[in-house]
Amino acid sequence: MRSLLPLALSIIAVHACVLGAEPANQTGPSAKPTQRVVVLGDSLAAGYGVGAGESWPDRIQSRIRDAGLPFTVINAGVSGDTTAGGLRRIDWILKQPVDVLVLELGGNDGLRGMAPTATRTNLVGIVQKTRAKWPSASIVLAGMQMPASMGREFSQKFGQIFPEVAKAEQLHLIPHLLEGVGGVPELNLPDLIHPTATGHDLVASNAWKTIEPLLRQRAAQKSP
Repeated sequence: MRSLLPLALSIIAVHACVLGAEPANQTGPSAKPTQRVVVLGDSLAAGYGVGAGESWPDRIQSRIRDAGLPFTVINAGVSGDTTAGGLRRIDWILKQPVDVLVLELGGNDGLRGMAPTATRTNLVGIVQKTRAKWPSASIVLAGMQMPASMGREFSQKFGQIFPEVAKAEQLHLIPHLLEGVGGVPELNLPDLIHPTATGHDLVASNAWKTIEPLLRQRAAQKSP
C-alpha cells in the first residue's frame, strides 16, 4: 500500500499555499482588484509528473495573464484526492476569499469504483459549503469520464453525474475536461492517466472555453 506521508505533505503544502498566497494586486490609478480563482482538484490539477508551471491550472494562469484579466489562480490540487477528501478540506480552503471555484474532483472516485451517488453527494456538499461562505462566488464543475474498462453501466452513470449536478446547482460546466487527451498515449505519461506537459496544455484549452467567458463577465461587473 502506498505510504500516506506524500499525500499528507501535499495537503499541508496546499493549505499553506491557499492560506498564505495573496493575489498580486496591480497598483496605479487604472489598477483593478485581483480576484481569486481556486482550483480544487486532484493529481491532474497538482500536475503529477510534469514540471513546475506545466499543470493545466498554470496554463490557465498564463492565459489569464495574456488576456489581461485581473485574476490569480490558486492551485489547491492534491494528488490522490477524492470528492470526499475535497469535502473534508473545503472549509480550510474557504478561510480565504474565493471568487471563482473550479471543482475538478471525481476522477479518483470513479477509478476506485465508488458509488456515483456518493460522488454526487460530495460534489453538492462542496458547492453548498462554498456558497454558504462566499455567496457571490462563481462555481465551475469539470466533467469527467471513465474508461470503458470500468464497465459500460458504471461509466454511463459516472459520466452523468457532472451535467446533472451542474444543472441542478446552476454551475458552469466544462463538459469533459480530458476531451481529446484521456487515453491518448502520446499525450499521457506511461500510466495513461496523467497528461504530459503537452496534454496539460490541451486540458487547459478545454477548461478555458468555459472559464474565459465567466472571467470576462466577472471582470466587467467589477469595472467602475
